[in-house]
Amino acid sequence: MRILFVGDVVGAPGRRILQARLRGLVREVDADLTIVNGENAAGGAGLTSATAAEIFDAGAEVVTTGNHVWDKKDVGALLAKDPRVLRPANYPDPAPGSGVYVARGRKGPVAVINLMGRVFMPAVDDPFRAADRILAGLDGAARAVVIDFHAEATSEKAAFAWYLDGRVSAVLGTHTHVPTADARVLPGGTAFMADVGMTGPYDSVIGVRKEQAIERFRTQRPIAYDTAEHDVRLAAVRVDVDELSGHATAIERIELSET
Repeated sequence: MRILFVGDVVGAPGRRILQARLRGLVREVDADLTIVNGENAAGGAGLTSATAAEIFDAGAEVVTTGNHVWDKKDVGALLAKDPRVLRPANYPDPAPGSGVYVARGRKGPVAVINLMGRVFMPAVDDPFRAADRILAGLDGAARAVVIDFHAEATSEKAAFAWYLDGRVSAVLGTHTHVPTADARVLPGGTAFMADVGMTGPYDSVIGVRKEQAIERFRTQRPIAYDTAEHDVRLAAVRVDVDELSGHATAIERIELSET
């Protein structure tokens, strides 16, 4: 079984490269399931029904999110009506939507779980205990389990992956928009990468116009951000999973340019 996971889509440039490159990539790697983090897809922060529809139209089968999930006002209705769009499962109740979806991959069911870290992040419930609870509740519904762990600190991401090593197929980090050089399969069979990276404009400061980010750091004033436009890339990972054991056998980082 082969899972394709695409890192944080940022604004219109990120959606544009998805439309241009994702379906070809799915065919090229022969992906059985495609997951896309879309929490920054709408104007660089948040997700709307329209931008989610664009991501699905580009070839995604599940959309995950993170701390910006609530930034657009119609997202509650989207989460309530479409189970393929996830928000972090460890948001306190009664948050709308779900953080778990069992997708029908071509070679069998895949449980996709969205969780968020707590270090330098909004106050949410413990992701470690949430993962334990969710995995117990799956009760064998899917052999392959992929977690989008949306977190700031690489230490928390690594600790989380080691905690779940052998119990899930992959722990794939999102949120920081900077791809890390630590993609590997842990000894128990869990694929891990601290951050998959950003699908969006790299001639930027993590997706926003450079001069705006610089001005905000220099002045400490709340400068408005706009999504940058240039050097657009698609960041993803391919994870191979043994469908009998549910353990990962390989992970490979992928980066594509727009042209």
